[in-house]
Amino acid sequence: MTAVETLTYPDPADALDLASRNADRGALVTLVGTCTVEYEGRAASSLGLGDRHVMLKPDGAALVHTDEGQQPVNWQPPGCEHSISVDDGSLVVRSTRSSPEELLEVTFETVAHAAAFDVTDSKDLALTGTEADLKDRILDEPALVESGFTPLATERETPAGAVDIYGEDADGRTTILELKRRRVGPDAVGQLGRYVDALERDLHADTEVRGILVAPSVTDRARQLLAEKGLEFVSLEPP
Repeated sequence: MTAVETLTYPDPADALDLASRNADRGALVTLVGTCTVEYEGRAASSLGLGDRHVMLKPDGAALVHTDEGQQPVNWQPPGCEHSISVDDGSLVVRSTRSSPEELLEVTFETVAHAAAFDVTDSKDLALTGTEADLKDRILDEPALVESGFTPLATERETPAGAVDIYGEDADGRTTILELKRRRVGPDAVGQLGRYVDALERDLHADTEVRGILVAPSVTDRARQLLAEKGLEFVSLEPP
């Protein structure tokens, strides 16, 4: 971040200068103040006077946040055009989209804070601790499940859905793994049970299918259901 410009309780003309100048040059512009919000497009919405945070991104996205929740109450996607003006003494921010035609208009009664930032972020989001990570960990080291376990396929389809890992145990018995990245309850046990039942119907009648739930932990009720259904549990976390 190489440049920051801020104003506290600016008059509309000064807020306009900061916001329009920096939006034009591709900076991230934020405005906090008391405003109304109007949207016209595929639908229509109206927000009365309230304190809100408006963010204009260099890619054309516009976000309007309140003091609650993580999602904006109004927004425009990347690719929109931002225009800022002073109308009848009020700062007005418009974000327009041409296809489909949409207009987001924010009219500030008071601007408490205006700021602009030069921001760059060339890094892609790297997710860790996912079920895919857990799957890779097991495929790299099958003995983490049990000695002699051999994975044969991933995402094998059954009439009840896709099995995360399909394989055989040391005695050659069909063994399927249902993977979860967090502590799980009865729903995960029911899901695993449906996969086992579906495979037993698809395979030879005398084929024994083992079902193993792999997760960091399970609830007491889930542990009871596993025992009742003849299913198993292995405690393992994603890397």
